[in-house]
Amino acid sequence: MLEQRYRWKNKQLREHVSIIDGKMAPTIVLVNGVYLNQVLEEWMEANIWIYKDRIIYVGDKMPERQEGCEIIDCTGQYLVPGYIEPHAHPAQLYNPVTLARHAAQFGTTTLINDNMTLFTLLEKRKEFALLKELRNLPYSMFWWARLDSQTELRNEEEIFSHANVKSWLEHDGVLQAGELTGWPRLLDGDDMMLHWMQEAKRMRKKIEGHFPGSSEKTLAKLMLLGAECDHEAMTGEEVIRRLGQGYHVSLRHSSIRPDLPGILEYLQDYGLKSYDKCFFNTDGSSPGFYKEGFTDSLIRIAIEKGVPLIDAYNMASLNIARYYNIEYLHGNIATGRVANINFLKEKDNPTPHSVLAKGQWVKRDGAACVEHTPSLQWEEYGLSPLKLDWELTEDDLQYSMPFGINMENSVITKPYSIHIDISREVLDMNHDECYFTFLSRDGQSRINTLLKGFASQLYGFASSFTNSGDIILIGKSRHDMALAFNRMKEIGGGIVIAEKGDILFEMPLELQGVMSKVSLPDLIKQEGRMKELLMERGYRFEDPMYSLLFFTSTHLPYIRVTQAGLYEVMNKSILFPAIMR
Repeated sequence: MLEQRYRWKNKQLREHVSIIDGKMAPTIVLVNGVYLNQVLEEWMEANIWIYKDRIIYVGDKMPERQEGCEIIDCTGQYLVPGYIEPHAHPAQLYNPVTLARHAAQFGTTTLINDNMTLFTLLEKRKEFALLKELRNLPYSMFWWARLDSQTELRNEEEIFSHANVKSWLEHDGVLQAGELTGWPRLLDGDDMMLHWMQEAKRMRKKIEGHFPGSSEKTLAKLMLLGAECDHEAMTGEEVIRRLGQGYHVSLRHSSIRPDLPGILEYLQDYGLKSYDKCFFNTDGSSPGFYKEGFTDSLIRIAIEKGVPLIDAYNMASLNIARYYNIEYLHGNIATGRVANINFLKEKDNPTPHSVLAKGQWVKRDGAACVEHTPSLQWEEYGLSPLKLDWELTEDDLQYSMPFGINMENSVITKPYSIHIDISREVLDMNHDECYFTFLSRDGQSRINTLLKGFASQLYGFASSFTNSGDIILIGKSRHDMALAFNRMKEIGGGIVIAEKGDILFEMPLELQGVMSKVSLPDLIKQEGRMKELLMERGYRFEDPMYSLLFFTSTHLPYIRVTQAGLYEVMNKSILFPAIMR
């Protein structure tokens, strides 16, 4: 464990100093580059020495020894630090590696990741072995430690045990506790959650909120209990409300909440004088959202909305690093920092043509560089294809519940009374009600009801991609629902669409039925095809991926399916318990 405690060992630090003394040569020297000095708030010309993964020197001098050193003339280029994504959900069909690899092509070289999927699906030993292995990649990854499950798990006390949560909080790769989707429990007196927050504070780690629509009074109470940042401001007024209560505010622009342009327009009209406590995030968007960019897209929006140029870059780098106490490693181009550098053609064009990540070229002259790191052996860490040792039966597709689930938009669901005949094998195609079945991953329980608003002509649909890791079936035809399920099981988890006895579409999610192994560009094509097929069959909202994810998520109103049963969020009660199979 001592080997993991420090970024560089003593021997390495002595080598770094010896380069300054002219006893060793750096590996890369960037000459004649104009870089953003964020402390002086100036664009300055300098030579930048890099040795392996670290910036050794920034200034006018050249190294005395240059043998074996790659010297890059940066004349006409502008250098800014690698961007940081402070709120990544790295299991939204993609996986942590494919997300980071894609993000780096757009200059985002550091991600601060949600640990929920690893925490709930893997053994502790394998979780931390995976985190250690990920450190060998060119991309920098840090993590959160979740304090609540976002759903109702039968074994929540076992998964979110004090020992398990504390082991994550103590990990040196974890920068914060949260996000706190279970904050109502905190306000209602959950002292275990409060204890974990106190522990995070003691360890000098941050606490991230999830406080949509919260009043000033609620924000004040949560600040008193330890929250320090929130990413759920949907309007400029809500940003000012949070800043007024002492919060840092993570400004979101995502596939289901593209709020940034409106927020920045308000802040400009308001006359906000300092952006130091604001930064950007994309909040785990669906794959297609990242087709043309990542954090660079948010910087571009900020520049277009009149945010001062240096502030716009700081909101994607330095502000985040300072907040998380990692400025000594990330967020700026300065001596001693990790060599994450973006090369721009113009100051106001934040999409880099070349990218250094940990001193390695991951993109050069507009082209992705071939990585020399070995492929991850996911199975060694417990991320193998989904194996279900149970069969779907006719009883699993019997429906008698008096009310169903009505979709108000991509993610908000309400109860409604069922008035159609639900004893039929195939429902009519002239309405938007479908059969809906929830099946726990272990095969022990199910919920059967109707779903209104998802589609009108969808025969059979199966997904192992949900927030809880359980399985949902949707469709008009019980036969095609069973067909989709069986194919999903056969491919080791994923998303399958069946119609009239044929498989129309499948998206294998080989990593425990939740994450895909394919590259993000390929996954974007798959997700686009899924969305196209669903829209042709009546899906009318923005983001089917989030609809699937949030059917089981109890941090959103008003009704959810969980392992415990059909759950009413506002009253925190089970309306109908799950049926044991």
